[in-house]
Amino acid sequence: MALFVKSSPINANPELVFKFHERPDALSLLIPPWEKVTVQLPPSSLKAGTQVILVNHIGPLKLRWVAEHTLYHPPNMFIDVQKSGPFHKWEHRHIILSDGQGGAILRDEVDYELPMGLLGRICAGWFVRSKIQKMFDFRHQVTKRFCETGA
Repeated sequence: MALFVKSSPINANPELVFKFHERPDALSLLIPPWEKVTVQLPPSSLKAGTQVILVNHIGPLKLRWVAEHTLYHPPNMFIDVQKSGPFHKWEHRHIILSDGQGGAILRDEVDYELPMGLLGRICAGWFVRSKIQKMFDFRHQVTKRFCETGA
């Protein structure tokens, strides 16, 4: 299993950063424009039990990804896990901490496992890791911009 971690300082209080993630359009805003992903079922909230359905368009193929929120602890954390989709396992912890000076630290932790075990890691591990890095770089930039400037 692999662990991906991305942390970014945000010049806004943790409550505001958490509220950004609760926006009905937050997930759509956080999908990088180069990814061909459609939000088929947006989350109605971040509360445990809420499901999200995404459709990844990979050439002519459509890959459905179902995730469910499993923990909701405002304003510091929510967790979603993949119920079905491209990974063997995916657990994403969205963590928002105080920086002690009125700002926040946005930290995303993702435990993931590729399908096909060792073969999957050898054939696609570096590629998937690169895609995850770029996706979270984008997500943190968008969150930072919205929370610090409101735009």
